[in-house]
Amino acid sequence: MTSHPAPPAGGAPGNAARVLRLVHEAGPITRADITRRTGLNRSTTLALVGELVDLGLLHEERPTAGSPGAGVGRPSPVVRAAADVVSAAVTVEIDAVSVALVGLDGTVRARLVEAQDRPPTAPEAVEIVAGLVDRVRDHDGGPHGRSHPLRLVGIGVAVPGTVRVEDGTVQYAPHLGWHDEPLAGPLAARTGLPVRAANDANLGAWAERLGGSGRGVDDLVYLNGGASGIGGGVITGGRPLSGADGYAGELGHTFVAANGIRCHCGAVGCLETEASRETLTTATGTAPDDLEALATALAERRPEVERVVDRQVSALATALRNAIHTVNPEVVVLGGFLGVLLDHVGERIVDDVRAQSMTGMADRIRVVPAALGRDVLVHGAAEIAFRDLLRDPARIAAAVPAMLPPAAPTAPTTESRTP
Repeated sequence: MTSHPAPPAGGAPGNAARVLRLVHEAGPITRADITRRTGLNRSTTLALVGELVDLGLLHEERPTAGSPGAGVGRPSPVVRAAADVVSAAVTVEIDAVSVALVGLDGTVRARLVEAQDRPPTAPEAVEIVAGLVDRVRDHDGGPHGRSHPLRLVGIGVAVPGTVRVEDGTVQYAPHLGWHDEPLAGPLAARTGLPVRAANDANLGAWAERLGGSGRGVDDLVYLNGGASGIGGGVITGGRPLSGADGYAGELGHTFVAANGIRCHCGAVGCLETEASRETLTTATGTAPDDLEALATALAERRPEVERVVDRQVSALATALRNAIHTVNPEVVVLGGFLGVLLDHVGERIVDDVRAQSMTGMADRIRVVPAALGRDVLVHGAAEIAFRDLLRDPARIAAAVPAMLPPAAPTAPTTESRTP
């Protein structure tokens, strides 16, 4: 890029970013609703939307029957975020590395997963991700076959560990065996794309807040139980709680049992050792990653399994009591095997939390299962990859080249965002 683009004609660059973020998070939305929700006047909204359409970030269309904007009188155009402006959402787990292309409109366009027979090292993960990014570009077919070049704005990586926010260094990922491993920098150098990395549960919390069980909730606690233990994330005042270095929200290491099991972190009685997916699936005899089979086995209510459930529910309730006393959330969202556990015991977790909490602290608390399923980290990782674009759309959009479609596109692998 040899020069910076001119500011949007409709006002300050910040207003263009406001409009883009609103359509990205709440769209499709009518132009009239954009005016109402931003407080801008109609002519400014018209100019800003036009600028973002010219940049290829938004699309306008006439409303159809039953769509937003349809009705009596002159219909307001419907504004959608572009599906062909994409980010690469990466998840690194102990048994698999995956890359998905996610459109600015929230659609998961394509996904590739490479299973691992052991946790990859950080340099190995960089090479695996770089290869998957190249392959997933050629696998994208779009909603009706790939008719337009894609514009890949960057890569977001979800890591099951503590990640230093300013440079994307993984400070500690115990289940991967990583300690002080640079990740974002080497991956950016390898791919030539901007890269951001963050803790997976923090990204999951934000994704559930944007489009899942916590949609629109400004104060939220998220806990996910998976292959790499229990991760936690916190949204407070509508913003992610990250802490000075990005390490906030490690609720899996909340102290819950004085006579508990020693954790890999060195402490005794952490939540993720007292409420463990491995312990629960061993008791039920189900595969670790088959949550449907786990739910079926729990429904049998075998006494030996219920004893394990009792211990895990008790540990989880104590951890939630600690979180509620600290951040006073409106909603607690449970994902992974914790969501299955919640479905199995129903209101018992809430009752146990309230029994341990100060008067009034947990009166309005809601504990709900996560809604985004396996896509929760995909959407969370995509969001950090879109961050710079959403903050400065004109500058970033002008700097992102289009990727030409492959000569012989493969069959579409489109998946839709969970409502």
